[in-house]
Amino acid sequence: MAIFLDTGNVQEVEKYMKMGVIRGVTTNPTILLKDGVKGGKKEIEEISIQIAKLIYPYPLSVEVTSNDYREMIVEAEEYSKWAENINVKITIHGPNGEMDNLVVIHELATKYKIQINATAMMSAQQCLLAAMSGAAYVSLFGGRVNNMGYNCSLEIKKLRTVLDSLELKAKIIIGSAREILNVMEWLEAGADIVTVVPDILKGMIIHPYTKETVQMFLKDAAETNKRS
Repeated sequence: MAIFLDTGNVQEVEKYMKMGVIRGVTTNPTILLKDGVKGGKKEIEEISIQIAKLIYPYPLSVEVTSNDYREMIVEAEEYSKWAENINVKITIHGPNGEMDNLVVIHELATKYKIQINATAMMSAQQCLLAAMSGAAYVSLFGGRVNNMGYNCSLEIKKLRTVLDSLELKAKIIIGSAREILNVMEWLEAGADIVTVVPDILKGMIIHPYTKETVQMFLKDAAETNKRS
């Protein structure tokens, strides 16, 4: 089990790596844009290489920016050469349900031997098919699953059971956490990895009662020192 950081912010990655609490990083175009990456593929390359070096040997997921069959292949080949710990994210299907993406995933995994993170999945069955296609990681968007009225923990349990039964080696990544409690719930349900934004990870560390307790300890320690 592991926690990944879902960010394109190099400073945040460095901060949590120094704490020793993350075992990988995931990014996507939306996260990169939110984190101020607006310099096109060249800046994506620069940021990705920096992060990959910071977290080595832990994995970094970088998502392709096209949904064209040939362009996805070319991008994936290019990204995988930036650093040996980079894996490539491909969505399970296109924006209008185009199914060529699974062909791309299978080709990249089997022919090019590239570690693929199949992403943007909302159900256990999507994850199963991506795993069968050869994806090394299958990313289920837990927060969105819950928002649709389903229970992500149940989807994880179903997926865990089937992957294990079929002896498929794909690791289950759960993202899109909305609440701090999601992290432990999803790991307990059978996820290999939960990837979280920095604010969720910060919220896991800092507790109001811990702050209150530390303040009391320091106050009492200061009082004790006055009397000595």
